[in-house]
This record gives sequence, C-alpha cells and structure tokens, in this order.
Amino acid sequence: MTDVTPVAAVRLDVWLWAARFYRTRSLAKQAVETGKVDVAGQRPKSSRAVRVGEALQISRGDEVFEVEVRGLSEMRGPAPVAQQLYAESEASLARRAELRLQRAAAKNGYQPPEHKPDKRARRLIRALGDLDAL
Repeated sequence: MTDVTPVAAVRLDVWLWAARFYRTRSLAKQAVETGKVDVAGQRPKSSRAVRVGEALQISRGDEVFEVEVRGLSEMRGPAPVAQQLYAESEASLARRAELRLQRAAAKNGYQPPEHKPDKRARRLIRALGDLDAL
C-alpha cells in the first residue's frame, strides 16, 4: 500500500484501525461503543461513515487525540501511510507533550529496591499491611 485508496466514506471502526489508533478492528469498535471516540462532538456508532474533513476526538488511555480526517483507507498499512490519514491539532500535540512530561517527572522520584527484602523486612512489610498487629 503506497498511497491512500480513493473512497467516498469508510466505517469509523475500520478507519480507526487503518489509521493505527487501535490494534484490532474489534478494539476500535469497542472504543466507539464505550464512548471513547467523538465525531464532531457527538457520540457515533461504529458503523458511521467517516468523510474527509471531519473532526474526531479519540481517547486512548490517558491520551486524548484531536484529529481531522485527511484521507480514507479500508486497509491497514505501514505507520507513515497511516499518519497521512489524519492531522492532529497543535493544541492536542501540546497537551499530550505536557502530559508526557508530567508522567516522566512523577516517575523520576521512584527508586526501585536494590535487592529482595530479608526476613526481618518482610515481617515489617506484613505488619504495615495490618496496622492492628503493631
């Protein structure tokens, strides 16, 4: 697949799968059905036809993508081709970058233990779990 197939409209779940927002079409369908995808501010069905120029808001985990449909495809291709199917807004890119920095900053304070706890440390950990035992 070297370029985008010229079609008038594509099912929403197929487009989300082809644009590589979800790994499988069933996951894309489930995301649409659970309200994680909005088309022009409305909650669609998975069989809704997507057309070029429509605005989508896609929630995937902690990330929220605000994209405009630039191309249509019914086939899943390589990532560079899939990225040509949509254009993400500048505000969405900035918001996701800020969240990424916040997650990295929160992770920096955590120091994993160097070794497994010994017998005395395990007893203390168990006692902390049951505060009435102290």
